[in-house]
Amino acid sequence: MLKLKDEPRSRAKIGRGYRGATSLVALATGLAAGAVAHAAWADPATPTSAGSAAVVAEAAPAATSHAVDSDAAMPSTYTVDAVNIAIGSNPLERFIKYYAAEWGQAAPPADPNAPSATRPGWTPPPQSAPPMPFTDWPYGAATLLGNNRTASVDSPLMVAIAPTGLGKAMANAGIQAYGWVDVGGNLSTSTRKFGNAPAAYDFNPNKIQLDQAVIYVERTPDTVQTDHVDWGFRVSAIYGTDYRYTTSYGLASYQLLKKNNTAGYDFPMIYGELYFPQVADGLMLRVGRFISVPDIEAQLAPNNYMYSHSMAYTFDNYTNEGIQGTLAVNKNVMLQLGVNVGTESTLWHVGKKIPNPDPNPLFPESTMLKDPGATPSVTACARLQSDSGHDAAYFCADAINKAVWGYNNLQWYGFTYYHKFNDKFHVSFEAYNTFEDKVPNLNNPTAAAAIANGGTPFSPQYVPFNAPGGALCKSATPLTCRSNTYAVLAYWNYQPTPRDNISLRTEWFDDTVGQRTGTAAVYEDLGIGLQHWLSPQIELRPEVTYYWASKAAFNGDAFAGIPANKKTEAVLSGDIIFHF
Repeated sequence: MLKLKDEPRSRAKIGRGYRGATSLVALATGLAAGAVAHAAWADPATPTSAGSAAVVAEAAPAATSHAVDSDAAMPSTYTVDAVNIAIGSNPLERFIKYYAAEWGQAAPPADPNAPSATRPGWTPPPQSAPPMPFTDWPYGAATLLGNNRTASVDSPLMVAIAPTGLGKAMANAGIQAYGWVDVGGNLSTSTRKFGNAPAAYDFNPNKIQLDQAVIYVERTPDTVQTDHVDWGFRVSAIYGTDYRYTTSYGLASYQLLKKNNTAGYDFPMIYGELYFPQVADGLMLRVGRFISVPDIEAQLAPNNYMYSHSMAYTFDNYTNEGIQGTLAVNKNVMLQLGVNVGTESTLWHVGKKIPNPDPNPLFPESTMLKDPGATPSVTACARLQSDSGHDAAYFCADAINKAVWGYNNLQWYGFTYYHKFNDKFHVSFEAYNTFEDKVPNLNNPTAAAAIANGGTPFSPQYVPFNAPGGALCKSATPLTCRSNTYAVLAYWNYQPTPRDNISLRTEWFDDTVGQRTGTAAVYEDLGIGLQHWLSPQIELRPEVTYYWASKAAFNGDAFAGIPANKKTEAVLSGDIIFHF
């Protein structure tokens, strides 16, 4: 479904947005390009390990984060103890000076006294963050098994409050609060409001926007140790335009489905975890709302290579609510099994019915389920990784149920595969098929009338904005048909310096009956982007992407009834992520 907003905007404002987007992208591109050139020539010294958690709480040293190594020697002044002394004791002063201390570095200050962040005999993480968006090859619904220490996130906020009573109490409990602000903009060959869609998340052309401001409060289980059961939790909140891609039907969804706000809030992750190290090589149980298990990409900006997202991820599963188990059979094999209530569905919608003002062949009763997709569902995955960690394959079937037309009741079958060629070059690959059954046929007059007259759960009388789409079935005869989408995606990544990564995205996406994008078309895109880290806390991501569709799919405004009139689109975009 297209999660957009039909918001009036004067031509004068559009002009200002155009110039602003141009300036932002030019600034991001210029800063990043200059910094990469400087880094490549200067080859600055970078720390060999990270130890910011020890700066957070001297009395309770925590694990290091997985940071990039460098052949250059680490400056003697860039250690936990040295930085902690240099930044003083006032929280505001510490907050500001910690950014200055990390400026130009590829990792947090090193702590030689921190315990190992990898279990003995376990495969070390194959990547470093920065400049990558992850350390282990991604898998979902679990804190990293064998590679996570409690309270090991590098956070200027936690460093700032470390000397205070609150900071000490949080450190003793292993609890951290941190987040980021992400602002982006784009310059596009599409010009109409919402014209970049179905490309995402920068759906509005020639505009600067607050994509997301995010806060986490969490405790993560220690999965390196093997002698006791440990626990964790995460409560997250997001505000910005990106809430449209996390909204779950029934959880603050009025903003998107009733009011159609451009920006809004959501709580994409609210869960608890229990870790049992004595079961095989570790069993993690997660209960609550969490990000869906498959995919290279994620909704949270720092977890992605590029600013824009692939079509595959844009029209994919986002979140699940339920319980998920992750079992490490050994360091090479992980198995996952979970029960949830579907995709972007809430527990309180299971079995809930609403009046049907227009009984019809699709929904013939006087009542109907509010969300037919809110139903007990199963998720099962298997992950295989080589001894070296250079290869990992992750096979998943996500939120599998009867597949009836629901809010976002996608049946996801696919896999991701990662291969590390060497320390500078790796590829991330993904392929999937998603589908829903019994999707109303927009080419059938009876089915179209049922939607218009309020005879379906997602008719405009119930969901006036951003409702799940119908299908443009191959024939007008059937009332419904299956909506299939197929995706093949790869990110090719080259790391020229410890603070830079260059990503090339290649993608093929087939929306067979137009239920996901609004146009039954095959899409391809080619994008190249740079991720440059000014420090472990500030990241620039300029990029340029070219989109092609087999039918006119771009530069339309569905809310205004203006059809798309372009088969191609080029978008120059970029963002700045500021961590705290």
